[in-house]
Amino acid sequence: MTGFGIVDSHLHLWSLGRSRYRWLDSAPALKRDFTAAAARAELDAAGVAEAVLVQADDTVEDTEFLLETAAAEPWVLGVVGWIQLDQPARAGAQLERWLQAEKFCGVRHLVHDDPRDDFLALGPVRESLRLLADTGLPFDVPDAFPRHLGAAADLAGALPGLTVVIDHLGKPPLGQPKAMGRWRSELRACAARPNTVAKLSGLRIPGTEYTPAALEPVFNDALELFGPGRLMYGGDWPVSVPGGGYQPTWLALQELIGTLSPAEQDAVLGATARRVYTPDAG
Repeated sequence: MTGFGIVDSHLHLWSLGRSRYRWLDSAPALKRDFTAAAARAELDAAGVAEAVLVQADDTVEDTEFLLETAAAEPWVLGVVGWIQLDQPARAGAQLERWLQAEKFCGVRHLVHDDPRDDFLALGPVRESLRLLADTGLPFDVPDAFPRHLGAAADLAGALPGLTVVIDHLGKPPLGQPKAMGRWRSELRACAARPNTVAKLSGLRIPGTEYTPAALEPVFNDALELFGPGRLMYGGDWPVSVPGGGYQPTWLALQELIGTLSPAEQDAVLGATARRVYTPDAG
């Protein structure tokens, strides 16, 4: 890796004293604080220079916590926070507030936890995302398959000025051949939109192997559809902790990314993330 060093485009921190994180009720191994110091130790062990902090709760408090942390930690490249997308007036006010923070770099909503299958198509949500598009900052879509991957492609088509980030490659259903066919089709529709990018992150599925050989098919799909210039590495720590933690995740992806040319490796391991999340840098 040349240039500025490796960027992890998808890292979480949380503090149970700052926000509720209701989804942790079903993930007891993760129901504790994960701090900036612990994250920095994991990144140092992997040789990763910087990271993008990504929201883990649809609350103002979670985003405040991440922005405060980012302001104190030079290794944090940026923060993907949350705004109330289904209430455009409130979303606009929140967006204006977050834009005062130097490291605010994007928005995400936990669509997989939202009961509305049509969330990304709702008129108020589209209105809020038009405001985001005007800022030049991206929108991350997490765990999009099976409910929201096709909708993410529609969103990207409807708002060509918005960069749509497909977290975790849309969450491919590894080990489910029939569902994998639908996932590939919907991911292809996303990739056909030039304003989409995707993360090689969060690919660990319970009951499946996390090895280069197991991941190679979806890695190759991602390369074919997006190309290295629209892909970025993400560790998804500490969500990766129950499956072994940062290092096994990093080593498996590092081996696959290492098969690319030096310029392609630079794109996946840093340049794409910097372009997406710090578009005005340099």
